[in-house]
Order: sequence, then C-alpha cells, then structure tokens
Amino acid sequence: MPVRREHRTRTATRTNCISAINGTAVGAGDHAAIVWPLLCGVAKAKYYLMTADFIGGREAERIGLVSLCAPRARVLGRVLEVAAQLARGSQTAISGTKKSLSNWMRMAGPIFDNSLVLEMLGFLGPDAREGIGAMRAKRAPEFPSAKLPGAAQ
Repeated sequence: MPVRREHRTRTATRTNCISAINGTAVGAGDHAAIVWPLLCGVAKAKYYLMTADFIGGREAERIGLVSLCAPRARVLGRVLEVAAQLARGSQTAISGTKKSLSNWMRMAGPIFDNSLVLEMLGFLGPDAREGIGAMRAKRAPEFPSAKLPGAAQ
C-alpha cells in the first residue's frame, strides 16, 4: 500500500527534508492521528482535527504543528538559511537525532494502521458523498450522521 510505504520511508530515511510552503497547505496524507498529538498535544490535535477549523501559519507555529512561519517574502530565504545551518552541523549528531526522533513515529505503527483503515472506511460512507457534493455545489454540508445536542432525531 503506497501510504504505508510513504510512512515507513519518511521515518527510515537518513536524509533531512525541509519543506517550504508559500501559500495554503491542506491536510490529507500527513497521518494526523500519529503526527499531530506528537507535535501539538492531544487536546489541540483533537480540537483541530474534529472541527476542521482553518489553521493559519502563525497559529500552526504557535501550537507546534510547524517549526517556523515566515512572511511570504522570506519563505525561500529562511528555508535556505535552515538548510545551510543543518549542512554546517555535525552530520553524525543530526542523523542520530533524526533517527531517535523517528522512533516515535515507528512505535506508532499500529495507530497509523488503525487510522488508515478508519479513514478509508470514512471515504466509503454517506458523509463523504455529502461532503463532496456540498463542496461541488459550494454549499454547507448536511452530513447524514450529524447530530445537534437537543435536536429531534
């Protein structure tokens, strides 16, 4: 399964990967059930993943979801500075640190598998169809499984 392979590759590679995103970054593919609680804590992970609220760059940095947030004009320059800093550092120490920290991700393998199954099952249901239909029609979704507290069923 390509998603599993990506997860294993991401945690096993010795090469450092620095991402620079100039614009909107959208979820999916980040294996949120594993990564987010490690980055920003369970409470924030639950809040943002369950509400699907928008997270701006500054807020993502504040809660630890991303390492840095830079002004649009400084994104590329800042990522090159970080890359140069890493390149000048002890590669033995940096790769050892990366390997140690990646162990957290590898230990979460069963969580990843469970999360992936639940995500795929969710894509097959009526809520997914309604979400896609609402997005295409540019309207608010009315999910079949939605329940408002106190509302008649």
